[in-house]
Amino acid sequence: MDMSDTMDGIGPDDRDLQPIDRLGIAAAIASITAVGVALGLGLPLLSVILEQRGTSPTMIGVNTAVAGLASLLAAPLVTPIARRIGVHTTMLVSIVAAGLAAIGFYVFVPLWTWFPLRLVFHFAITAMFVLSEFWINAACPPGRRGLILGIYATVLAMGFALGPFLFSVVGSAGFLPFGIGAGVIFAAAIPLFLAWNREPKIESSSSGSFRRFIFAVPAATGAVLVFGAVESGGFALFPLYGHAHGFSEAGAARLLTVIGLGSVLMQIPIGLLSDRVPDRRWMLLAFALVGLTGALALPWLMESWWLVAATLFVWGGGVAGLYTVGLAHLGSRLSGTELAAANAAFIFCYSLGMLVGPQMIGGAMDTLGRDGFAYALALLFAAYLVPIGIRTARSARRS
Repeated sequence: MDMSDTMDGIGPDDRDLQPIDRLGIAAAIASITAVGVALGLGLPLLSVILEQRGTSPTMIGVNTAVAGLASLLAAPLVTPIARRIGVHTTMLVSIVAAGLAAIGFYVFVPLWTWFPLRLVFHFAITAMFVLSEFWINAACPPGRRGLILGIYATVLAMGFALGPFLFSVVGSAGFLPFGIGAGVIFAAAIPLFLAWNREPKIESSSSGSFRRFIFAVPAATGAVLVFGAVESGGFALFPLYGHAHGFSEAGAARLLTVIGLGSVLMQIPIGLLSDRVPDRRWMLLAFALVGLTGALALPWLMESWWLVAATLFVWGGGVAGLYTVGLAHLGSRLSGTELAAANAAFIFCYSLGMLVGPQMIGGAMDTLGRDGFAYALALLFAAYLVPIGIRTARSARRS
């Protein structure tokens, strides 16, 4: 039996309750949530500015996809760096780099300059995600992992929801939106200082390359790959899709906020449910089916802002469940040093999705017209449903 069969099936009981490091978990959640606000604000902001400058959807997708490339480069490097200089120090350096890059998007106008800026910004953001999620997963009592990760996903979703709302209020003109983004990133350093002595330790590993963990729990890493593609490409290009259907800049941005609010309200119930199901893979398949159905329905709903908002509210919560339950599923299968490497692999797959999603969705819009946006999303969900559904069904029959 290969490692994926062992790890991806129904593992040992993970319901035993242990003490919770509340301060450490709170610091990790608070610091990464500030970054979520900046991402939720920055993704649509940069796309709108590029469109105003006459950049094509395909080129906007290419520039946005640099985020995925940066994360792919960062994922295998973050854990060794943090092992050498410490989790907190690595996170603090990342905060400073990301904040300065956010200001750089305002300072530098030529399109070519935004490629290295995206590289620096998202390399730093990836380090924040890898280390904060390792910190949270390491501090979670197994029996409460789904609940705590649900809280993490909820607060992070609040950040993503607040970002587009701020964009709808302040607009894309001037320094203000860039200053807000940089400010909330720098503010992420505050909780780190409050819990400076509570950081988790990453011990030396003899388990080999983190890449082997990409295939160790494929239901989790596949789910986050799809989520990364949908989140990055969807957030970046939805303002263009909404505008093509006649919505104003602010109206399309508020729809992104609605998606975030769906995530906010649904992640804790999803996390609680995931602590009680015997096999989280079935939940992941259900969320992918929600994503597929919503994407296919989207072109028919765009005539009414309120109708599409109601649909996206449910859709956003379900799709975000791919991340929450995928991370919980990963954490229930691995521990210790392996978990740190697996978290890096998890973010690597998320980053791969960020690389593929914007280019795929932008290219579909250029080729198929405005509704290529929805069709590309549907294809991403279908590509997850078929292989993981077959694998899960076979595993269930063997059990």
